[in-house]
Amino acid sequence: MNRPGAALLLLFLTLVVGAKAEAPYIILASTTSTRDSGLLAHILPRFEARTGIAVRVIAVGTGRALGLGEKGDVDALLVHDTVSEERFMAEGHGSLRREVMYNDFVIVGPVDDPAGIATTTDAAEALATIAARKALFVSRGDDSGTHKAELRLWKAADHDPSGASGSWYRETGSGMGATLNTASELGAYALSDRGTWLSFRNRRELRILVQGDPPLRNVYGVLVVNPQRHPHTKARLARKLVDWLSSEEGRRAIADFRLEDQPLFFPLGPTVAKEG
Repeated sequence: MNRPGAALLLLFLTLVVGAKAEAPYIILASTTSTRDSGLLAHILPRFEARTGIAVRVIAVGTGRALGLGEKGDVDALLVHDTVSEERFMAEGHGSLRREVMYNDFVIVGPVDDPAGIATTTDAAEALATIAARKALFVSRGDDSGTHKAELRLWKAADHDPSGASGSWYRETGSGMGATLNTASELGAYALSDRGTWLSFRNRRELRILVQGDPPLRNVYGVLVVNPQRHPHTKARLARKLVDWLSSEEGRRAIADFRLEDQPLFFPLGPTVAKEG
């Protein structure tokens, strides 16, 4: 190849590599449930195809995700603990919050149900019965949205299980999939989001025992980190994710995500975003 041709080829390759390096992206801290269930792998490629914005995901519990947002280490959050999300906004860490979808929590346990909770539809009552009978219960124990929901149920049951930590109450400090694996191995009870449960394959003798109680409703919010606190964050691009998840196309993508012909998440209709 002559030198002018080589120079042109080098310039072309430099431009291509540079264009790829500058492709827009955002960093999203999301819950392990949205990753483990397969939801993010289903919807994010559609968002990228529509907008040209890639999404790099950090999958952690809701508490850790909010912590990353407070430090400005991510651009957006997809989490599921309304109380913590509203506190995040009130303290000025977020510039925008919108509820985009929901599913519910379920209490799963062994088929033989040693605590005898299958006859109740009251989740707090079920936990109180498990505690009274000292039946094995596996908790995520990781400050995730699921763990926070579990602690609220224990409070409603007027019981603090921390005193039984390591005996009948086991804390994994892990995500939902790992916690369900532990419950399956031990033949123990656990609280799970329905999405991860439906996609979980290592059930062995576990089955859903308690469901449908209103406190088990599980709402997911998407938040944009406040650029006034962290000017380096990509609030404008992150807002595009919020808008897309709330759009007809985004809601349809969430609704289309099914397993064994069952929906795992249900999109919420257009809502007014809460801005900080």
